[in-house]
Amino acid sequence: MDLSLYCESNLLHTQESLSRYRPGGYHPVILGDTFDNDRYKIYHKLGWGGFSTVWLAKDRDRNEWVALKIMTADSSISRELEILNFLTRQSGSGISSNYIAQLLDAFTHKGPNGVHQCLVFELLGPSVDKVLSDYHESQDKLEPEIVLRISTQLLKAVKFIHSAGICHGDISGRNIAFSCSHLSKKTDEELFKVLGYPEVEPLERLDGTPLGNELPAQLVKVADWTEWIDEDEEDIRLLDFGESFYQGQEPAKLAQPGSLRAPETIFTDFFDYRVDLWRTGSMIYSFLFTNWPFWYLGEDEVLMSQMIGFVEKLPAEWQPKWESMVKSTSHDLEPEEDDGTSKLEKKFATLANPTLESLLHVIQGLMRFLPSTRITAEYALDLIGNIQDSVWIDELSE
Repeated sequence: MDLSLYCESNLLHTQESLSRYRPGGYHPVILGDTFDNDRYKIYHKLGWGGFSTVWLAKDRDRNEWVALKIMTADSSISRELEILNFLTRQSGSGISSNYIAQLLDAFTHKGPNGVHQCLVFELLGPSVDKVLSDYHESQDKLEPEIVLRISTQLLKAVKFIHSAGICHGDISGRNIAFSCSHLSKKTDEELFKVLGYPEVEPLERLDGTPLGNELPAQLVKVADWTEWIDEDEEDIRLLDFGESFYQGQEPAKLAQPGSLRAPETIFTDFFDYRVDLWRTGSMIYSFLFTNWPFWYLGEDEVLMSQMIGFVEKLPAEWQPKWESMVKSTSHDLEPEEDDGTSKLEKKFATLANPTLESLLHVIQGLMRFLPSTRITAEYALDLIGNIQDSVWIDELSE
């Protein structure tokens, strides 16, 4: 879409792409819109992705704040609702007890761009990505207790999903958020003090011609959670099951952020639910260090050169493909001198807290190259439990 046809605005370039507002795409939303026979009223924008926009809404029936996820019309047959309903049936005491975002309601909405699946979730706070980014910018780190707690909660979520025969498929900091239980009943004024007040600009064409029905009449800046400080009190929730699949029904490919790609999707034609384990290890690393273990600029060879030696050497069966990849690249990918210490161990040596150093074994187990050699989420939880038990015993003996 040619943005030069529209009146200039910062929001024109920083929010969801206008090109997605088309038949089959996003539903155009403005603040004050209502859905499902006026039950849900829109007050703010919480986020967006390739296949949905997410809005802060007030549930008239429950008199509480919720997150309303409006799928693109051409993705409304996605399996997310099916997967969430399936997981809810598998959960004895509510899906949120397994640290998964609680689905409260679902309905369809007909708009100018088609029929949209709408999913209503409990209100959640900022994403882990957002919180970690704020810590990273201020050159600070999460408290050790928070790292251990959210690592445990993420592993419990993954254990539950895997025990139900599901793979999440897209574990990342964008798809993990903090719960927001203390704000769900607050007034809009109280909520906006934490969330940030809505920033809105009209969407207008330079030549003054009316907008098509497929476009929203206004641009809304996503909430930035300016005054959020509750990561030490709130739990985490795993969300967005748009890439999820039943174990044994793996899709042909996964949509993966470059820096979080599981190595088997680069070296082999096969992957399964154990991609979640690699991604969980990456997330626990990010909880500790407020950045990712690897960076990606579009070249698999550079990404893999960082992975090799991170936990272990490349498997022998992958070596021929790696050698052909190295020959075809213009980058100097000479291996680092092997002194018997992994890159991960060297990174952990910079930590001053022995409790967190013990998470080394968890990440080492989750981020093995061969999926068959990765530890399960359940085993990782046992490791963390042993860590916490030993720390408690040490404290008693002091």
